[in-house]
Amino acid sequence: MNNQAASMQAVPAEANAPLVEVRELHRVFDLSKRWLNRVLEGSGKVVLTAVDGVDMTIRRGETYALVGESGSGKSTIAKMVVGLLPPTSGTVHINGVDIWGERGARQRQMRRKIQMIFQDPFASLNPRWRVGSIVAEPIKAFGLIADAHDRQARVGELLSLVGLDPLDAGKFPHEFSGGQRQRIAIARALASEPEFIVCDEPTSALDVSVQAQVLNLLRDLQERLGLTYLFISHNLAVVRHMATRVGVLYLGRLVEEAPSRELFSEPKHPYTRMLLDAVPDIGMEGVEREPIAGEIPNPVNPPPGCHFNPRCPHVMEHCRTTVPPLCEVNQANVLCHLYEGGALARPYGI
Repeated sequence: MNNQAASMQAVPAEANAPLVEVRELHRVFDLSKRWLNRVLEGSGKVVLTAVDGVDMTIRRGETYALVGESGSGKSTIAKMVVGLLPPTSGTVHINGVDIWGERGARQRQMRRKIQMIFQDPFASLNPRWRVGSIVAEPIKAFGLIADAHDRQARVGELLSLVGLDPLDAGKFPHEFSGGQRQRIAIARALASEPEFIVCDEPTSALDVSVQAQVLNLLRDLQERLGLTYLFISHNLAVVRHMATRVGVLYLGRLVEEAPSRELFSEPKHPYTRMLLDAVPDIGMEGVEREPIAGEIPNPVNPPPGCHFNPRCPHVMEHCRTTVPPLCEVNQANVLCHLYEGGALARPYGI
């Protein structure tokens, strides 16, 4: 391993030092028709609140997982955190730098430390480029290695790091399997020597056996290079395997956040319990489970008060009108009226 590879080895940091801090993050999409159409039809503006006041802290070296049904806002948060989509309001600080407040060289330097692994490896790779050019592009873009020969050697090291042959640099993406293409995408993400990687459902397009290989690769790379992950998935089995802490999203709101072990052993929010009860488990035959009622509401017109109230088996009258407070319960933060006053307001049965 040469000097460039050695430089990827992370310097040990304070155990609980935050790397990513998200505060009051909002993202609103305007779905309205054109002004003239609204005037002629007498219609008003139509907005969709995809992310509604999310607060989140990710410590160095940990894997923070975001889970929730489709349409809950997971990928929108990922795009704002990585710098692809500007927030409507709120801040994203990475290593103390506001990535949407900085401009110029400092912003460019910070964005080099952030990378993303996308869901579909084939769609995220340029089919007209050879693998060597794909992996080398971040190195060239950030000016990390000027000499072409050294850059080629670095590409070979990165391919070896993710379990591929350096000779694969001369092939095109269509010559690889899905799992191998995702390894290429991981190598490209590592090329800029990042500290923080957003993994947006990186295994959902892969076979189950290949998923395990890619997940183990991500964990090995995290231990070896000191990486920090924001891991987005709807597969709770994968999250349980990967995550240090878990945040549960529902209609743009973070309804529960807890260490992985705590969340899977003692879920607090009714929605979290429903998600876990929906996971098949041969060992729970005969155990009563709470079925998921209804479907996720239209985010253009969400329910007032607690967004989950139309589906909640423990709904109370003020749940329909008042936004629930954020309550601390053991090691978890829960957005639910059941926990007002430091204890359950009514029997919950979990």
